[in-house]
Amino acid sequence: MTGPTPPSPYPLGLRLGGRRVVVVGGGAVATRRVPALLDAGADVLLVSPELTPALRAHADAGRLHWEPRRFAPGDLDGAWLVQVAVDDRAAAAAVSAAAAERRIFCVRADDRTAASAWTPAVTRHGPVTVAVLGGGDPRRAMGVRDVVRNLLGARKGPLLTPQVEEGPPLNAGGRVALVGAGPGDPELITVKGWRLLTEAEVVVADRLVPGLLLDELRRDVELVDASKIPYGPSRAQEEINQILVDRARAGKTVVRLKGGDPYVFGRGGEELLACAEAGVPVTVVPGVTSAIAVPEVAGVPVTHRGVAHEFTVVSGHLAPDAPGSLVRWDALAGLRGTLVILMGVKNLAAIAATLIAHGKPAQTPAAVIQEGTTAAQRTLRSTLGTVAADVEAAALRPPAIVVVGDVVHALHPAAPA
Repeated sequence: MTGPTPPSPYPLGLRLGGRRVVVVGGGAVATRRVPALLDAGADVLLVSPELTPALRAHADAGRLHWEPRRFAPGDLDGAWLVQVAVDDRAAAAAVSAAAAERRIFCVRADDRTAASAWTPAVTRHGPVTVAVLGGGDPRRAMGVRDVVRNLLGARKGPLLTPQVEEGPPLNAGGRVALVGAGPGDPELITVKGWRLLTEAEVVVADRLVPGLLLDELRRDVELVDASKIPYGPSRAQEEINQILVDRARAGKTVVRLKGGDPYVFGRGGEELLACAEAGVPVTVVPGVTSAIAVPEVAGVPVTHRGVAHEFTVVSGHLAPDAPGSLVRWDALAGLRGTLVILMGVKNLAAIAATLIAHGKPAQTPAAVIQEGTTAAQRTLRSTLGTVAADVEAAALRPPAIVVVGDVVHALHPAAPA
């Protein structure tokens, strides 16, 4: 005989803005779940002795509060929701017991049957959010979610977009896709990049990829956090190359998800060469580069009729006088077009001084855009002579794009003196 049918879950949209949510665990599961909580405006308390680099970046930026220790029941005081993202069943059970005592709903990554709340399969399309519960079966929920997502995103043709890859199907053997995820807004990934992401069995993600894309991965996807936090902890590029090759040789479909475009200071070329040397087939999917997109959304076109007929993109991760720098800053000072500097916040004072020393007027307009295309975007307009001090005073931080040139005021004329 079969037992009684368990009751169906009650679907509910939680408005978490300003409300405390506790996340226990700092690994891959938390890395996937935290961005959605932050996007919902939750006041996130993250409790874990260790964090992935991506979560550490959120903590360092002040987006969440991190307690570097094991969970204590008092952590739930004032909480509205708790997400348990640990593999230790005993530890997870202790958290859910403490939550039950306080009548706080608890999501458990280790045991859905023991949880008081489930995380649905989610897809987002502009202002529309669709959440699917599959009766306790994550695969069913993901399958239905994917059909709905394709329907919402369809422009023409059949409901499900056909396979567009050349050659054998992705599941016929291991292969790697280098996918540019765009500058930060999850909707700026290309249709092809998104489709490959939904087909992936392994995703190797940088710190700057949109976190909401990771939240939509299938439950069984292996997420490898290959974050490269500037001037902080990082995986060696050789290790990343080896991960791509090893997973592909094991027959896996691997997506190397990179912020912006894979080849614009993204080291995608090195990864392609490593895969080619190992005989691993590679698909390259261009991404919207922050060098153009971030100034654009801030109202700064990199070219404009009658103002700039050229733009140059350079890396500022090395100071102008660094022995390893390949940038001819003296030559750039003489150009009349737009100069876009990536990874240049740390060395901005030295860069500005060098450009001025080689003839660039100190009054040349300059702009700095932090976390462009995201909800955390900040824009500062200044001049080359004062921009470094202004950035420090405004406490702007990486990731940020620096633009130097008259285009800074092309769409926003400077106020008269």
